[in-house]
Amino acid sequence: MGFTTAFILLVSAVALGRAQTNTGEATYYYPGLGACGNTNTGHQYVVAVSFDFFDDFPYVLPLTALSPICQHSLTASYNGNSITAAIVDKCEACSYYDIDLSPVAFQALADLSVGRLYGVTWSVN
Repeated sequence: MGFTTAFILLVSAVALGRAQTNTGEATYYYPGLGACGNTNTGHQYVVAVSFDFFDDFPYVLPLTALSPICQHSLTASYNGNSITAAIVDKCEACSYYDIDLSPVAFQALADLSVGRLYGVTWSVN
């Protein structure tokens, strides 16, 4: 396989990863220093994706120290409500398509007292 073919396949994989709609559970957490290297608060619309989803996100050349997913946000929807949040961290306890939202982002979808949302749909922007 030549360089051009490999590059086209890589770009196609990135495009598919962004366009895919995922379904999982959502919880909330209190952000701090995240895997993307920034410190965030619970008052910002931020999200942690699962450890595996974070690490599986396709790299685009040139490689950097931080995952390219750190340059993206995701849009999540639940029960007729939608939010957009910056991807800033990994969620160690999340299953592959689960997400962990900051409190303010979670509250835009449901009350914090719910604790866990089932059937949340989301995609990387």
